[in-house]
Amino acid sequence: QVQLVESGGGSVQAGGSLRLSCAASGYTYCMAWFRQAPGKEREGVASIYTGGGGSYYADFVKGRFTISSDNAKNTLYLHMNSLKPEDTAMYYCAADDGRWDCGAGPRPSRMYKYWGQGTQVTVSS
Repeated sequence: QVQLVESGGGSVQAGGSLRLSCAASGYTYCMAWFRQAPGKEREGVASIYTGGGGSYYADFVKGRFTISSDNAKNTLYLHMNSLKPEDTAMYYCAADDGRWDCGAGPRPSRMYKYWGQGTQVTVSS
């Protein structure tokens, strides 16, 4: 069993930056960030194969967000730049201990076994 704890959320103005962190209680090969705005469906933001297989970004964040992992610390990061009001959402960290192609393209949330409680990101105009 792996526990995930997100941090780093907050309120920023449009164009600002934030860095989200996800501390895991153990190592997992697949990790990802999802987000969900009130009344809307959960959507994948970015994912990474921490074993070195690559990373994936949703089109709406590509070029603005960067996903990375510090495997020695079992920590996942999401560096967010040029934030927009539409980025406002609860951001969730997800992980799975399977060795699959999580960094090769978009994968549904059901592929991830472990989930954090989320951290709120609010971007104002």
